[in-house]
Amino acid sequence: TTGSPRRWTASAGRSRDPLMAQNGRPKGSGGSRSERERASGSPPRGRGVHQTSTLESPLAATWRPRVPEKAVLVGVGRGIDEADLDELAALADSAGAEPVDRVLQTRQDPNPATFIGKGKINEVHDAVHRTGAEAVILDDELTPGQLRSLEERLKVKVIDRTALILDIFALHARSREGKAQVELAQLTYLLPRLRGWGEAMSRLGGGIGTRGPGETKLEVDRQHIKRRISKLRKDLKDLARTRDVKRSSRERSGIPQVAITGYTNAGKSTLMNALTASDVVVANQLFATLDPTVRKIELPSGRAATISDTVGFVSKLPHELVEAFRSTLEEVARSTLIVHVADASSPDVIEQIDA
Repeated sequence: TTGSPRRWTASAGRSRDPLMAQNGRPKGSGGSRSERERASGSPPRGRGVHQTSTLESPLAATWRPRVPEKAVLVGVGRGIDEADLDELAALADSAGAEPVDRVLQTRQDPNPATFIGKGKINEVHDAVHRTGAEAVILDDELTPGQLRSLEERLKVKVIDRTALILDIFALHARSREGKAQVELAQLTYLLPRLRGWGEAMSRLGGGIGTRGPGETKLEVDRQHIKRRISKLRKDLKDLARTRDVKRSSRERSGIPQVAITGYTNAGKSTLMNALTASDVVVANQLFATLDPTVRKIELPSGRAATISDTVGFVSKLPHELVEAFRSTLEEVARSTLIVHVADASSPDVIEQIDA
């Protein structure tokens, strides 16, 4: 696989699935959590072992790696300028990367083979070596062929916008449903991006009728991922039924349901805490809140209501996430009142509202 972020198995890796523990991480990723900790000199975190270290957990919304991964940001489009990559820079920061340079190309349509033109590839290559960057992040979703071509030419990890957002979601998912939704989106994104290495990955057979290359490891991985996707979809259907039962109970009680929605990092969790005196995680970071939070609130009239803080929106939201989080989005659609929060100080407030 190509062009996938360092923590590709952040959600999938917590399962007992052997494939995701061994082969689910794409080529060029930064390794498992224990590998990163060994590289940074911090003590390993054993499952179920109490640690005395005061290091902040990577599951915290404000977590940052001790050594940020340097990345070059690349944008392509008509009339594109530096400011158009500000949101990509914020996404990279949320994923633990440090943007060190930006490369822009004004063109109507991306190059079908490499997304950016040959001249810009050389410019990005120079920027990578000049800054010591470990990754290149592009502000659009790339095809598997484009990712592979760029990695072969740039000799560093190439990440598209979809993989970057999936990585952030995997980092912040906490509930069982949230982890399953993110893993489903990750595997759906990963499946068409698997690539094999010829007969070196073949599973050789023995005996009459089984000689020859046999079934390649690529195909085995593909079949395993398909089975995992089927199981996750079944699990999410079961969780959705549980959610429907709870929602039906609230609807029968006659208690109004209020949903806070809006662009990511617009202040939804801050409003939630102010209205309900809750302690929902607040961070100046994109997608700090992923799992829906429901609290009870008493209105000035004395009537009670429930209010929920939901996952925020973002432009170019990956289709895989929209499908995986369908049940969560339906919860918002069925609310009695939707409170749309917008950050008036943002220069892109109108575009964020329209998103």
